[in-house]
Amino acid sequence: MTMQLPPLSLYVHIPWCIQKCPYCDFNSHALKHDIPEQEYVARLLDDLRADKNWAQQRPLNSIFIGGGTPSLFSAEAINALLRGIETIVPLAPECEITLEANPGTFETERFAGFVKAGVNRLSIGVQSLQAEQLQALGRIHDPEQARTASAHAATLGLRSFNLDLMHGLPGQSVEQAVADLDGIIALNPPHISWYQLTIEPNTAFASRPPQLPEDETLWDIQERGHEKLIAAGYEQYEVSAYAKPGHQSAHNRNYWTFGDYLGIGCGAHSKITLPAEQCILRCEKVKHPQGYLDLTRPLRYRTWDVSTQELAFEFFMNYLRLFEAVPKKTFKQLTGVSSSQASALLATASQKGLIKENDTHWHTTALGRRYLNSILDTLLD
Repeated sequence: MTMQLPPLSLYVHIPWCIQKCPYCDFNSHALKHDIPEQEYVARLLDDLRADKNWAQQRPLNSIFIGGGTPSLFSAEAINALLRGIETIVPLAPECEITLEANPGTFETERFAGFVKAGVNRLSIGVQSLQAEQLQALGRIHDPEQARTASAHAATLGLRSFNLDLMHGLPGQSVEQAVADLDGIIALNPPHISWYQLTIEPNTAFASRPPQLPEDETLWDIQERGHEKLIAAGYEQYEVSAYAKPGHQSAHNRNYWTFGDYLGIGCGAHSKITLPAEQCILRCEKVKHPQGYLDLTRPLRYRTWDVSTQELAFEFFMNYLRLFEAVPKKTFKQLTGVSSSQASALLATASQKGLIKENDTHWHTTALGRRYLNSILDTLLD
């Protein structure tokens, strides 16, 4: 079957932050001098122009400006960025434009300017409402600033906004984690990203691991927290994402449903379907800001085709994060691989009771949702 073009999104990476958090494995760099805003925005637009043909006449359904800490940029710089983007690749009429922000006073004062520039969704990195946990996580805001940022976001006429909250923090009990979640629910954000702290390689926590809760405690936290969120009117649509009706993240859904995305900025990744070549292309940009801003260097660090063997794994790695059935028709359209081949790859997971299928769909069982990584492991066997 011929691959079909999926919707297109744009990810913009801004790499700078005030300081590097000990759990963070993203491509972020602590500020040592003033941010070269104008130079970086100009380079981002050069980056997008170089990738313009990959859009293949599609408009952008969503833009996500992540980092690092994008809210360190001025509203003027974000305005220049967005105006430049729309002159290169058109925006769909209902394009969701998200900007990640810290809840510190300095950034919160810029929120209205970001909205005026065209941002219609904010994602605010609260992480915890407990002062001692914020300190352990290396965060530079306090609980009151987090509450103020959320309250301010609610007044700006945004399409939506998200609050990030971690659980499974060092020494955290079930009661403490649930109390933290209660505090976030009380702020009534339209969207909550509630995810477990994990220790990633090449982070400060990896070299000096904190004492994290036991697996049984983590599972209790997830069960009790899930019940709280559902009771408060949130729907779980992805492993770590809960939204009020009508407030799912369009950008994140595009990732999970195996849509295409252009990535511009330091270390940004792209995933592009090329129907004429019957392949899916991936691209990674130059990672370090100094190299990225060097006008004598190419912006693309490496580009490669996704092999047929990897396509099924990548598709399911993304789509199974969503708490909904996976259409076999969609799998065939977006990968060019037959559903019978996929069913054969999923046979072990099916035998273990992790996956069920019918003539038109696959879906994870309750056990499969709990052990999602086990499903993916069977695809690699």
